[in-house]
Amino acid sequence: MTTASRFPPAIFLMGPTASGKTGLAVELAQRMPVELVSVDSALVYRGMDIGTAKPDAETLKTAPHHLIDIIEPTASYSAAQFREDALKLMGEITARGKIPLLVGGTMLYFKALQHGLDDLPQADAKIRAQIEARAAWLGWPALHAELARVDPITAQRLEPNDAQRIERALEIWHICGKPMSELLTRSRASMLPYRLLKIALLPSERPVLHRRIAERFDAMLKQGLVEEVKALRSQYPQLDTTFPAMRCVGYRQVWQHLEGKIDHATLREQGIAATRQLAKRQMTWLRGMEDVQRIDCLAHDLWPQVHEVVSCFIYATGR
Repeated sequence: MTTASRFPPAIFLMGPTASGKTGLAVELAQRMPVELVSVDSALVYRGMDIGTAKPDAETLKTAPHHLIDIIEPTASYSAAQFREDALKLMGEITARGKIPLLVGGTMLYFKALQHGLDDLPQADAKIRAQIEARAAWLGWPALHAELARVDPITAQRLEPNDAQRIERALEIWHICGKPMSELLTRSRASMLPYRLLKIALLPSERPVLHRRIAERFDAMLKQGLVEEVKALRSQYPQLDTTFPAMRCVGYRQVWQHLEGKIDHATLREQGIAATRQLAKRQMTWLRGMEDVQRIDCLAHDLWPQVHEVVSCFIYATGR
């Protein structure tokens, strides 16, 4: 028996936004000996329901998800905290004789969980403020060009307007004097003590996924996304766009709209475009992952395919 085969089983169900992950996870939870753990950096926030496509109360009653609604929008939740929480939950789920099924689209969390955390410096508020001031003056594409000079490897994988990641990479450069890409190669790899089944839901036709994204964003607007952000602003007066919660796709566009910087039509246009960019980044991550079972999320027989893959995995583990 190999070392890996002695580990308890766990399942990763991954995919871009609008690929149908939640629906499949709920089906699996109703039919298989699994418990669901959310792997989503937006679903952790309370009060952010519409713009995150959070499962509704009835769905959560039918198929409870761990790590949903655990912090206020004014708090922060890191990949390190996620890894700590997820490992604890996975141990508890395994002890109950169930299989942890981790479902979501925050690929950094999946990476941190499986491979451990990168030894990067803590955030420096003063340096961040300086970077943000320069970005306000020059624009993020100019700072992206600056990053390309000091850390071309990191700059190559970032979009010119990916403010959060450009800021972090430049911050690390200013703190350490070394590029983030170099520090990442020194990762403190820590093997996850589970036998993994990794499923990636990827669309065979990207335009179809784009249509789904547009339809879902329109539905969010009709359901009251703008009103949801208004309520958050009222409930949390200290909240602004420097908080990670308000940098989530959709929320930052609504914030700009409420500040009078963009009209409703532009809010819709930019929200859909930002969601497509998110999906593109998620798919890039997934295509670069190893040992992944890739399934077309647009297939007419999606559920039978996923059911068969999971059933075979569970049978092989003796559960």
